[in-house]
Amino acid sequence: MIFVRRNTYILLSLAFIGLVAMFSFCACRKATIPRPYGYFRITTPPHQYHASQIGGAVCDISDYATLIPKSEEGFFDIHYPTLNADIHISYKPVRQNLRELSDDAMEFVYKHVQQVSSIPEQTFMNDDARVYGVLFHLEGNAASPYQFFLTDSTRHFLRGAAYCYCRPNADSLAPVHTFLDAELRHLIETLHWKQ
Repeated sequence: MIFVRRNTYILLSLAFIGLVAMFSFCACRKATIPRPYGYFRITTPPHQYHASQIGGAVCDISDYATLIPKSEEGFFDIHYPTLNADIHISYKPVRQNLRELSDDAMEFVYKHVQQVSSIPEQTFMNDDARVYGVLFHLEGNAASPYQFFLTDSTRHFLRGAAYCYCRPNADSLAPVHTFLDAELRHLIETLHWKQ
């Protein structure tokens, strides 16, 4: 009988020590705090430019970008390898079809209406260079945050759209969008038609 009591006492003691050890390990953990989702830090290069010919136009593009002519005549990509982004550009001569070309450009812009919160427009007019056009900023989670078209209304028509090759999240891509906005504005302001 004494032997049974002693084993029971040892088992109860070990169980008690095990429970104390388990509770002490659980009690030492810090409380978890919910944190917001984070995004990778995206750094953009400084703005530096050089002149390039795009179809019947000449404009400044970034030193960090590569102008890639496509197989179809009049189509180009300005590729930003460090940002995983492109500006797709198409150049077409105007042959009494300015209305059709501008309607096509507007249709491309307004295909994104359901994904964006608003589409502010900025008009550009450079009478000295005979460059007239509109830059569209598609605010929200659009695949193409910026689109534009430029023309002299008689001979030249150039349309462009910026694309980032990742999931369209305006918050996480804000630095890239800001960089592309400045790039497009500089391209538009320096563009002139080749004679």
